[in-house]
Amino acid sequence: MQTYMMQATDIEEAMRALAEAASPGKLQQLINQLLPGVLGFLLNVVIALVLLLVGRKLIKMILKFLNRSFERAGTDLSLRGFLNSLIKVALYAVLIMIIADQVGIPTTSFLAVLGSAGLAIGMALQGSLANFAGGVLILFLKPFRVGDYIVEDSKGNEGTVEAIDLFYTHLVTVDNRRIVIPNGTLANTSLTNVSAKSIRRLDLKVGISYSADLKKAKELLKQILDGREKVLKNQDITIYVDSLGDSSVNIGFRSWVNAADYWTEKWAILEQVKLTFDENGIEIPFNQLDVHVTK
Repeated sequence: MQTYMMQATDIEEAMRALAEAASPGKLQQLINQLLPGVLGFLLNVVIALVLLLVGRKLIKMILKFLNRSFERAGTDLSLRGFLNSLIKVALYAVLIMIIADQVGIPTTSFLAVLGSAGLAIGMALQGSLANFAGGVLILFLKPFRVGDYIVEDSKGNEGTVEAIDLFYTHLVTVDNRRIVIPNGTLANTSLTNVSAKSIRRLDLKVGISYSADLKKAKELLKQILDGREKVLKNQDITIYVDSLGDSSVNIGFRSWVNAADYWTEKWAILEQVKLTFDENGIEIPFNQLDVHVTK
């Protein structure tokens, strides 16, 4: 009975305390205590949003100004794109720190957390860091530049370099496909820069039958190369017997053209060789099967 009376008394005291706390005066006092902090936090959030919007526009203006400065200074396109990406990341990092300080996150604490997170992220993103380092190496060593046509040997990817970003290099193929290759891959594998030199040697071969006039065939090839306007006349033209095949005498012929004319000249010369040989009775053999039926 005594225990029951004590529990009832505790309940009454709790109800009385709750009623006092819920009284208009207490609620008004609680609101007055919390209101400045809430309003201050909301004001900081609004200011942070304004800083974000203004900061983004300001960053775009800075990047646009830098791009114009790079263009006037004649900065290499590859370096220009890389620096643009790097400066953009740095400016956004500064903007985030300013916004974090505005909403009440101490800058020192933010930097400490960022440093710890950076270490963990760095361990998890070793490949990305390798790509970043590869991009720096590409820009300083310049194995290729924006606008060059390259062939990446490990996977056989090839195309014209469109952009070199922080982590990736973008290629555009001749059939207008985009290939994205990590910078780390390009920095640590062999590649061929087709556009490194202004002229290229055009190596072609054609097979003629053993019964064809070899000297006449070589003379016709010489006439074809001499008559091509885009074949460089100040470079050597070589025509030679490359090999004696099973069913053909294989003739090799070399000439030099400007790098930009390589493919069009290759296709045009091969077509002209076929037409010229046909007109002059020079047979180009092809695989055929003779069937003999015996009774």
